[in-house]
Amino acid sequence: MEANSILIVDDEKIVRESLCHWFEEEGYKIDTAEDAENALKVFEKQKYDLLLVDMKMPGMSGLELLEKIKEIDDDCIFILITAYASVPTAIKALKNGAYDYITKPIDPDELEHIVQKAISQKKLQKENVQLKEQINEIIKPDNLIGESRQMKKIYDLITTVSQTDTTVMIRGESGTGKELVAKAIHINSKRKYFPIITVNCGALAETLLESELFGHEKGAFTGAHYRRKGKFEMADGGTIFLDEIGSVSSKMQIELLRVIETKQFTRVGGNENIKSDFRIIAATNEPLETLVKEGKFREDLYYRLNVFTIFIPPLRERRDDIPLLAYYFINKFNAAMNKNTRNISPEALEFLVNYEWPGNVRELENAMERALVVGKSDTVKIDDLPFHVTPRPRFDDGDVSLSSVEKKHIYNVLEDNNWHISKSAELLKIDRITLYNKINKYGLRKN
Repeated sequence: MEANSILIVDDEKIVRESLCHWFEEEGYKIDTAEDAENALKVFEKQKYDLLLVDMKMPGMSGLELLEKIKEIDDDCIFILITAYASVPTAIKALKNGAYDYITKPIDPDELEHIVQKAISQKKLQKENVQLKEQINEIIKPDNLIGESRQMKKIYDLITTVSQTDTTVMIRGESGTGKELVAKAIHINSKRKYFPIITVNCGALAETLLESELFGHEKGAFTGAHYRRKGKFEMADGGTIFLDEIGSVSSKMQIELLRVIETKQFTRVGGNENIKSDFRIIAATNEPLETLVKEGKFREDLYYRLNVFTIFIPPLRERRDDIPLLAYYFINKFNAAMNKNTRNISPEALEFLVNYEWPGNVRELENAMERALVVGKSDTVKIDDLPFHVTPRPRFDDGDVSLSSVEKKHIYNVLEDNNWHISKSAELLKIDRITLYNKINKYGLRKN
């Protein structure tokens, strides 16, 4: 370990030599100067951890040297030695940045104790700064992987916005990792010790969404056998993540606007006004600006939600991250399945990088999971991937009834679009909730 360095400045030779001898025996690296002018010249060439300086010297005084040294290195520890320890002088020295002062005749043990204490305190302060810098580095959820230029920009935006309570809108296609970005913002914010509550607005009908968000009282509707807290109430102190915000109904948009503005709401079937301190992060894969123009999304709500926007690019636009993600998922599923897959063949990796990934990171994760399930060696081969050359099988059981035709058509559209709900609903010219209801009605499942 490198020894701490001390510069001793005193016009009396015997004092310089005595102090030098004492501290060298204790393992310190010592240099000396006979006056303040020489001390400045030495200090400009080499920094020291601590200066022991006589208060009264010919020419520049110890106090004047203190001011000049602090201009060069504000962190340097400065201890004054004085034969005239007047209270005003001591106060001035401490105000100007001196750590302490000691009076002549010098007690070596007392001075050694002061020096040790000062250097230990400086070391702790340095460690504290380093620790704060480490803490300030972005904490990322495990699956938020990527070193591409686009992802580094997203990390910068997360770092910036997480330190505030600003409402955030996360944009991007389905499967890009919008919820992971929301979690990253939350766990890097001052709200990290409280929960982040996720609500998938697109998967719930209006009446269910209202109860889900605001809660309900016992007997508020058929089946409400007990009082239930809503997501806004559960998010008190933390964050509420409203996924697929573009799919909410006009009535719910009005309710959301009110609760965002007032941070107050009532449970369904209740009269009590409930307050909650929450931060809102919303996400959408739909073009909200178009929905606003078409009158399907309230303009005032749009501006309330779209304060700070983070756009997550689709995987096909950050292909540099694909190998990194693929190997990350291999390691993840190796642990889960007790497998020992280590590599991806050049052909398989080339295919992964060049594939369009309509389902984005979620589709890549599913592909790597499937590859490890079917793979027989320690290397993922192109035949282990679920989609390398074969077209998607189309469903046709020969039944030509109207309901059967609808079922088959919906299934085939979903398969062709890798079960991208928004895209499929748009092609079918129905809303997302209707599509979810059809999927449940016909018991459709992704193969």
